[in-house]
Amino acid sequence: MPDAISEPATAPPTSTVPPRPSHSPYVRLLSTPGALAFTLGNLLARLPMGMFSVSAVIMIAGSRGSYALAGAVTATGMAATAVVAPWTARLVDRYGQARIAVPATAVAVCGSLALLLCVHFEAPGWTLFAAYAATATTPNTGGMSRARWAHLLKGDPTALHTANSFEQAADELCFMLGPVVAAFLCGSLFPEAGTLIGAVLLLTGVLVFAAQRATEPPTHGRTATKSPLHARGMPVLLASFLATGAVFGSMEVVTIAFADEAGHKAAAGAVLALQAAGSCVAGLVYGAVRPAGPAARRHPVCVAAMTVLLALPLLAALTGSLLAVAGALLVAGMATAPTMVTGMTLVQARTPEGQLNEGMTLAVTGLLGGIACGAAAGGSAVERLGPTAGYAVPVTASACALALALIGYVRGDYVRRDARDRT
Repeated sequence: MPDAISEPATAPPTSTVPPRPSHSPYVRLLSTPGALAFTLGNLLARLPMGMFSVSAVIMIAGSRGSYALAGAVTATGMAATAVVAPWTARLVDRYGQARIAVPATAVAVCGSLALLLCVHFEAPGWTLFAAYAATATTPNTGGMSRARWAHLLKGDPTALHTANSFEQAADELCFMLGPVVAAFLCGSLFPEAGTLIGAVLLLTGVLVFAAQRATEPPTHGRTATKSPLHARGMPVLLASFLATGAVFGSMEVVTIAFADEAGHKAAAGAVLALQAAGSCVAGLVYGAVRPAGPAARRHPVCVAAMTVLLALPLLAALTGSLLAVAGALLVAGMATAPTMVTGMTLVQARTPEGQLNEGMTLAVTGLLGGIACGAAAGGSAVERLGPTAGYAVPVTASACALALALIGYVRGDYVRRDARDRT
């Protein structure tokens, strides 16, 4: 009975097209061997970055009765970080993440604990500055995580784009949650609780992160290459990061002043959190789509979108409504993450081989410097012109970032022979 065993004449052809993955790009990203472990450790270490300054202000102001002293101490720590962080990152590139990050974190944690003890036992004021300056050795955990992704996903620009977007969303999430957690701990437990728990989280997170040796990028030892600051296109790119940082710093000060004038100062933190939330969501969405065109072309477009959307808080402030400003900040924040993702992608492409941690730390240093300058400019504008007019400062800073981005693009500073700029 041959008919009983023969194949049907109309058997459907076998498709040669592989099935489309059912998981989101972020599930695939975290499915990379070893990725989930170092990501969890890094998030644990990154959360305190948004806690320390708020905790220090609450702790010092509550003990010494001076917000001026508290602000001066935190500003000193930020200035020290701007000087020390690139050197710490250079050592990380040269000797490895685990060998440098762990002892550097231990020094920073000792500085935080010293600050806590100096405040608690009413030590002289100068000791507060010295103790907080010691926290400048805190390694750039976000940069180290991005360096791991660049190592693991080398040759896959689409996946690296998703990884950079994920890291930016994580930055925004920690920025949003850190101050809230710090204020809750200091208010519900004791004034030193935010600093103490932040130090524990930082040390624990870095230890977990550093323990994942299988995903750690290889070291390159001493290199004859100069600092990434001298690489083609880096000066104008870092200047753009400086201007972008000024957007963040001025927006924070002006929004707090606007909320205070409206009689809702306590709501300022929630309003600013909406901006971070908008950026976080936009970062995740941006990372889930395939990038269109090279990063060099996308960067000025993203900065232009940020500049346009930052006009919304200024227009909303004219109504005098804090609720309108909150909605405008939520929308304006949606252009922040794409700008930062494309900017960091260009930094990775511009940075010479073996200096990736240092290059990204220079970008973060530029942001910190811009935040400090923006806060000062925003405060001055509020004092002279009022909170409503103060919203023109972040718009101006973003316009400066746009001009710098266009200069870099027109001059061809971001064109490179390798394929990394296609991300």
